[in-house]
Amino acid sequence: MAANEPGSTQTTPAGISRRGLLFSLGVALNVVAATLLAIPIIGYVFSSFRRNVASQSWIRLGALENFPEHQTRLATYRNPYTRPWDGKTADIPCWVRRIAGEQFQVFAINCTHLGCPVRWFQESHLFMCPCHGGAYYEDGSHASGPPPRGLYEYEYKIEQGQLWVRGGQLPTLSEPL
Repeated sequence: MAANEPGSTQTTPAGISRRGLLFSLGVALNVVAATLLAIPIIGYVFSSFRRNVASQSWIRLGALENFPEHQTRLATYRNPYTRPWDGKTADIPCWVRRIAGEQFQVFAINCTHLGCPVRWFQESHLFMCPCHGGAYYEDGSHASGPPPRGLYEYEYKIEQGQLWVRGGQLPTLSEPL
């Protein structure tokens, strides 16, 4: 059979056919593409196995005298794990309720239904969500509407006359604070 007849394979001087070279090149490109796709998928699958507690830290909310007894006030803290381009979105609001003395409740501002920001109404002693009409009592427990549970509460501590909150993680139904 001559080299120019149909069905014959042409070989290069090194002894590799053109078909074999293109096949090897195609396999190599597919391996590279599969590797590039597999890296983020494997990272996503295994990310659920590690719990990043180090992403939380204690953040000062302010002096105790800034939070009068039997009142609920809005406070803001700076997310400790921000990027320079985060700007104002790194400021996390929370509701601080001083029950009496050094007894507090610090609530995430997010409604437990869909995460809309809740507002405090002093007259009715209720937190209300404007999105779907969810309501919470002043102790954060569910009052009415579609939310499945009460408001998320942050851990807090008091040191040297200052109120500190454990921040750095936003609450979800699967991982409450």
